Amino acid sequence: MSSWRALARRVRVPISFAFAALYAWLAKPTIFSIVLGTILIVPGLMVRALASGYVQKNEQLATSGPYAYTRNPLYLGSFILAAGFALAARSWWLALAMIVILLAIYIPVISAEEDFLRERFPQFAEYAHQVPRLFPRFRGAARGGPNFSWTLYRRHREYNAVLGAAAMIATLVAKLLLTSH
Repeated sequence: MSSWRALARRVRVPISFAFAALYAWLAKPTIFSIVLGTILIVPGLMVRALASGYVQKNEQLATSGPYAYTRNPLYLGSFILAAGFALAARSWWLALAMIVILLAIYIPVISAEEDFLRERFPQFAEYAHQVPRLFPRFRGAARGGPNFSWTLYRRHREYNAVLGAAAMIATLVAKLLLTSH
């Protein structure tokens, strides 16, 4: 694994928390931007939640549920969330920073994770040939496999994404209320 991909895997969470502080400081929300952003944030959370209930990390290759349409539904959900928060912030600088972070950190992480899956699961090559990396293909994707599991959702602590998104939306609302006087 390249040194940048390894570093990107280690720093993605700390960078996300540091960026959240910068985001809260630079955001210029309005009621309209918060509502518009939330319209994207909620589906992003739903995609992530659905994906987390199918993935059995390091045990089985997930190919059913949202994994039948995209190999990386968790990251797709994160990208949708980022777009929603970019709209809610009403800042081109923050939107640009989000794009740079997504490209510089998450694309190498996806590549590293796929290399791991290719080594761990021999059927990954065929799966990767049939299912797009990020942007879903909705036709011809039906696959059998396990159903959504609330146990997996809880094990992966995906509810933290909901709590974090709610906290950040509350921060935007508080900032709007404090700066509107």
